[in-house]
Amino acid sequence: MKENNPIPAVYITGIGMISALGNSVEESLHTLREQRSGLFPVTLFDTRLKHILVGEVKCSDGELLDRLGIQSDRDTYTRTALLGLIAAREAMQMSPSAVDKKRVGLVSSTTAGGMSFHEKISKDVFAGTVDRKYVELLDCADAAQKIARYFGISNNVTTVSTACSSSANAIIVGARMIKNGIADKVLVGGTDALTRFTLNGFNCLEILSPAGCMPFDAKRKGISLGEGAAYLVLESAAVAQPEHILCRLSGYANTNEAYHTTASSPDGEGAILSIRKALETAGLQAAGIDYINAHGTGTLINDLSEGRAIETVFGDHIPPVSSTKGYMGHTLAAAGAAEAIISILAMRHNLLFPNLRFTTRMPELSFSPQTTPEENVRINNVLSNSFGFGGSNASLIFSRQ
Repeated sequence: MKENNPIPAVYITGIGMISALGNSVEESLHTLREQRSGLFPVTLFDTRLKHILVGEVKCSDGELLDRLGIQSDRDTYTRTALLGLIAAREAMQMSPSAVDKKRVGLVSSTTAGGMSFHEKISKDVFAGTVDRKYVELLDCADAAQKIARYFGISNNVTTVSTACSSSANAIIVGARMIKNGIADKVLVGGTDALTRFTLNGFNCLEILSPAGCMPFDAKRKGISLGEGAAYLVLESAAVAQPEHILCRLSGYANTNEAYHTTASSPDGEGAILSIRKALETAGLQAAGIDYINAHGTGTLINDLSEGRAIETVFGDHIPPVSSTKGYMGHTLAAAGAAEAIISILAMRHNLLFPNLRFTTRMPELSFSPQTTPEENVRINNVLSNSFGFGGSNASLIFSRQ
């Protein structure tokens, strides 16, 4: 369905985040300002891949439960749900506007669901000695259900799972709910805990970087995985209070090129279409973008594909580009929302965040990513890309009011 141009105003009034960058938005901004990487060897579980750098949240499940004040049924909360609740609570506390509960929705996302919990009890599951309620925690909808229950959201609750573009697509679904008059306030985002399943899976694809990802670098060797959660509160113009508005979601688009199960098209066909449609929805020309927060995973295929897409769309006037995955790793379903929040922070604080570990320009591309931090940079419009397995692409544009 073709979007009207421009879309009705959708405002962001709350943001919340927890990752290897920090346990809140404020901590995350501090880490970004200091250009500190949160990638370290695995400590959450035993693995033969202990030498691989990952982005872990430095809180145990018990500490997360205590922070949330959850005392009963503590054993029915997966790490994925807990991370999601922490980030969602921060976002909702920032956006206190009173809205009819029937007009509030939740669009959450995840890729691994409760896998981290099930890895601990799998032998007991197969032995038939585990209560069924623990088996049900594997469901990808479990985290969304717990978040909805925590905030008393009973209408329009759903889960999106489109690989690495999951939470970017959750933001798009939430915006469309507002646009079509289904809701006035929607909590959107994603959450994923680090698991053996994901670590081993990416290792089998031979795309894990042993020394930390190096997005858009000629010497890049692969991805760094991370865990975390990020949520945003979207509100319609009818309910958004001016003093709480952080910015506007001015454009969005999602496409699916279906090029390959785990690879992007080498010419960036899907990414080009996604970016162009987001610009069209926002009513902007390419020259109107002041900063691109790239998907930038550090893999050979993704960075080449996205780089070529950026060159095709922006031509000789490429704005500053950086990937922030070198700080916290690729948080899978949470990545789109986390990088949306980082894009908003860049705009609100007039900051450009540099790529970490960049040394050598890719010979196939005409540009290099941002390598130094810059302050007092006027940023009016930010493009945030999320490109997932199976050619699932999403692009978001955030603008000052």
